[in-house]
Amino acid sequence: MPEVTIHIGGRSFEVACQAGEEQYLEAAAKMLDDEAQVLSNQIGRMPEARMLLMAGLMLADKTAAIEDKLRQVEEELAQLREAAPPEPERIEVPVVPEAVTETLAELAARAEALAAEIEEKAAAE
Repeated sequence: MPEVTIHIGGRSFEVACQAGEEQYLEAAAKMLDDEAQVLSNQIGRMPEARMLLMAGLMLADKTAAIEDKLRQVEEELAQLREAAPPEPERIEVPVVPEAVTETLAELAARAEALAAEIEEKAAAE
């Protein structure tokens, strides 16, 4: 079993862990040290056992709050999954009446005929 030296509240501790779990232990120790530093800044030096207890309780409080939030989010997610999907939004697209399309086609044909006539007259001159 690997031995890891962790630092919490300015104190060093030798802790054994399973092989491969060193980084998890160090991450947990860092979280505990962060809380111990807050205590140290607020209260000052205190006995080791009390510092570890208070830092552990502060982490437990944060964890409980996160678990409550997670439970709430999971309930909301379950409700959303159970809810019926929203009604599709109806979108109306205006349709150009066929008579308008025919009229525009006639106008285009007339314009082309006039353009051809003008070109013929211009070429004849």
